[in-house]
Amino acid sequence: MDKLRISLTFDDGPNTTTTVQVLDLLEKYNVKASFFLIGQNINDETRPMIDRQVKNGHSVECHSWTHPEFPKLTVEQMKEEVEKTNALITECTGTKPMFFRPPYIALNDLMFQTIDMPFICGHGVEDWEESASVEHRVKGVLDNARDGMIVLLHDFVGNDKTVKALEQIIPELLKRGAEFMTIRELFDSCGVNPVCPPSEKKVWSFLF
Repeated sequence: MDKLRISLTFDDGPNTTTTVQVLDLLEKYNVKASFFLIGQNINDETRPMIDRQVKNGHSVECHSWTHPEFPKLTVEQMKEEVEKTNALITECTGTKPMFFRPPYIALNDLMFQTIDMPFICGHGVEDWEESASVEHRVKGVLDNARDGMIVLLHDFVGNDKTVKALEQIIPELLKRGAEFMTIRELFDSCGVNPVCPPSEKKVWSFLF
């Protein structure tokens, strides 16, 4: 059987509602994922969610401090958004984030010159839009599933449709023989170096 290595990734947490539901599902099916956190969402109430992410073998990555549109920022503002988030995540987890997901996947040349981390996008299913049905989200992932795929999802407060979609996506992909990995494990397993020269302006969604 062909390999089907996939990384589920979740943006905009942590929180004490949807993040918990996602973690419950991942634990139920014993699969690993990666969480791209917004720094200002990390507080005394949400830190236990991060502890649980680490304990269960998930990776914790950077999604900026305030979720701004980076092309509108100065170099100094970009650095602060990333470095402040990385420092707090490192304090919480003991491990520095390796990957950065730009908010809104909004990009410009200055970002590649300024932020010394691989940029991650992922195959999205418009799950940030309330109008996107559970079926749309499920179909968007399953129809595009292939080896080396990064799936872009969100665990922000109230995103119940993505939780419901995962209840179908994960068992179906497991049935197909999928191996779920953190973003770090995915690159390592696929033998792909995520670090590219800034001039390449590489944003990863599929590794192959």
